[in-house]
Amino acid sequence: MSDIGVDDCPMPEPFRGKIGLTIFIAWLFYLGFISRVIFAPLMPAIEQDLGIDHGQAGSLFLMITLGYLAAPFCSGLVSSRINHRGALTLSAWIVGLVLLPFLWVQNLWLVRLLMAIIGLAAGLHLPSAMATITAEIRKADWGKALSIHQAAPPLAFITAPLISALLMNWFTWRLVLAIWSGLALLSALGYTFGGRGGDFPGRLPNPQNMKFILSRPAFWIMVLLLAMAMGGNAGIYAMLPLFLVNDHGMTLKAANTLLGLSQITGFIMVFVAGWITDKIGQKPTMAIALAAAGAATLLLGVVQGVWLTVIIFIQPAVLNAFFPGGFGALSRVAPPAMRSVINTLGPPLSFLIGAGLLPTLIGYLGETYNFAVGITLAGGFILLGPILVLFLKLGQYDDQAGC
Repeated sequence: MSDIGVDDCPMPEPFRGKIGLTIFIAWLFYLGFISRVIFAPLMPAIEQDLGIDHGQAGSLFLMITLGYLAAPFCSGLVSSRINHRGALTLSAWIVGLVLLPFLWVQNLWLVRLLMAIIGLAAGLHLPSAMATITAEIRKADWGKALSIHQAAPPLAFITAPLISALLMNWFTWRLVLAIWSGLALLSALGYTFGGRGGDFPGRLPNPQNMKFILSRPAFWIMVLLLAMAMGGNAGIYAMLPLFLVNDHGMTLKAANTLLGLSQITGFIMVFVAGWITDKIGQKPTMAIALAAAGAATLLLGVVQGVWLTVIIFIQPAVLNAFFPGGFGALSRVAPPAMRSVINTLGPPLSFLIGAGLLPTLIGYLGETYNFAVGITLAGGFILLGPILVLFLKLGQYDDQAGC
């Protein structure tokens, strides 16, 4: 594939002129993200209906993860042929369509296949979204724009159980997914005919491009920094209910309620972090966020009683402050034309470490010792982040044109 010419790239504009585009892309991110996490609160009903056990239910979440990890490597192939706008549109359509067969599917292997496609469809979004936002909006406003986009995950963590609890009063789990499918399809239709932005191709992650990215020390530093943040976010989120029930004697309902409410602080902080990032810069914001998040995560394994509740609310707030600056920095460790490639390679590796290996280690330590040991070690791991930030070099490609 030939290189992307400067003439093919959009002219970056102030955030004010692109707020509509940013909100629409963030909405598509939210729809895809919630299509993955909504199965957790629905799982008791799904188990009963399909006649599956807890182990088989766990395999369904594994299939979503496998699909998500494979998706970014497909996104370069898609965006290089139908542009980033086409990739965003395709992701939205697949998210809506793949939920429809749940109305009648009974076979467990078919359910697993559908779950993998959900992960694949949702994962197609991120590389093209990052490339579009950072190309369409001037660098001075990336913090504000990326804060809106990164508000989708905490909002999904808050609303997924609430949506499920509300709709399950009147509908089966199958109809809940069908309703969400209808909303996703309407949004896909809206973006197909009314969406703007991303009308330029991505780069195929071929061996030459991958070699270039993988040879950048700054890339590997960002992978580790994002892994720390994702580990403190998704990794701790996954294990915290077990920690609260087993180590602190809470009921499962109380633990889940506390966990859900605590995500509200993270949702609010994402917007504040975007403004802070644009004021003081990406590296200082990342360092401060990881230092505070590491300390808060470490304290989760130490404190008890009221202080534990306080820290549970503080930890997601300081942690989510990392992401607007983190994804902005990731887009600057390679030339602008490589943004889609770097967002194809970086987040999946970080997700594997932070949201895969870290909670596995915490679970193992919880089985052999107690969960507090694993969570304390996770806090120590995150506290290494500010040191890594010192070695991160940004800005050498800021004067280059491209997208």
